[in-house]
Amino acid sequence: MVKVGIIGLGKMGLSHYSIINAHEDVEVVGVCDSSGYVLDVLNKYTGVDTFSDFEKMLDVQGVEAAVISTPSKLHAPMVRACLERGIHVFCEKPFCLKPEDSAALADLARSKSLVTQVGYHNRFVGAFGEAKRLLDLGTLGRVTHVLAEAYGPVVLKPKGSTWRSKKDEGGGALYDYAAHPLDLLTWYFGRPESVSGTVLGHVFSSETEDEVYTTIDWGHGMSGQLSVSWSDESQRKMTTKITIWGTHGRINVDRQECQVYLRDDAAVPAGYEKGWNVHYTTGLTQEVDFYLRGEEYSAQLDAWIKRIEKVEVDGVGNFDDATVTDELLAAIARGGSGEVQHIVSGASVDVPPVPSGWWRRMKLRLKSRRSARTMRRA
Repeated sequence: MVKVGIIGLGKMGLSHYSIINAHEDVEVVGVCDSSGYVLDVLNKYTGVDTFSDFEKMLDVQGVEAAVISTPSKLHAPMVRACLERGIHVFCEKPFCLKPEDSAALADLARSKSLVTQVGYHNRFVGAFGEAKRLLDLGTLGRVTHVLAEAYGPVVLKPKGSTWRSKKDEGGGALYDYAAHPLDLLTWYFGRPESVSGTVLGHVFSSETEDEVYTTIDWGHGMSGQLSVSWSDESQRKMTTKITIWGTHGRINVDRQECQVYLRDDAAVPAGYEKGWNVHYTTGLTQEVDFYLRGEEYSAQLDAWIKRIEKVEVDGVGNFDDATVTDELLAAIARGGSGEVQHIVSGASVDVPPVPSGWWRRMKLRLKSRRSARTMRRA
């Protein structure tokens, strides 16, 4: 039984809590958030121990593994605090806003044989996984070009900013949205050599970009393009799609299906034939014990827990993998001028602790809410 602590109870944090709390090999020993209301409700209806100070929770609850779902700027120091205590970590994406932080934490986790994972759930979607399998088999021959797309209706009018729309807190559309298709590209093809022609476009947001377009170069005649917008109201929800061209055919893949066209000279794998083939996610997905939002969210947490039980440091979507994605994100962020930006491996550096001012503000907010409730009751 793995003792898990949850840090951050926003949309993703609550989803992770619901899923992992139902896992037969997990005991949730504590949850932490800045919202006194959320903590009170969870404690009242589930009996889980609640905390406003994550380090206290780590120190007194015997936490063996932590799920971190806080604003992106807090990932690095919170992950550091967990790793230094010998705690396995699942961190929501993006991993870190600075790739040097990502590399340092990946090195630290590996040095302590800790099991890590970042919440790039598309790696656990059946259709995207099938595309990876076919690429590993060499079914497309030599890949020449790839197009990665993601569109959705997140920001559709000028409005007050949130942590997601602040460049130094959430990273904007690049880190919040483009990170998903970019992570699939690094999973499929590894670290690129450079990016160029980057456009970070504003539609409604004043502090960060709403659209991201760039050209990616892996060398050896392979190129890619990224097209992302979180201000596309023609989409009901986020839609991620990857199109891959090779010397022996083509793959179109999204969450629903994997479409594959194989030329006459292709080596045809079992279950396929020359010409067009379609395999649906429903037929490619393994059953999960607890369904919430999608099988992939349960599958990724289950994979992490099973790796913890076996002490398997290597695994799909670990900190090493996420560091490569962070390096690519950083290069695109630097390339807003359109100039060529080379992908730089993050150097190991010391990650600073959680800013004390942030926790002080959290505690003051929690105290004021409790005082207000006490006055109302009186």
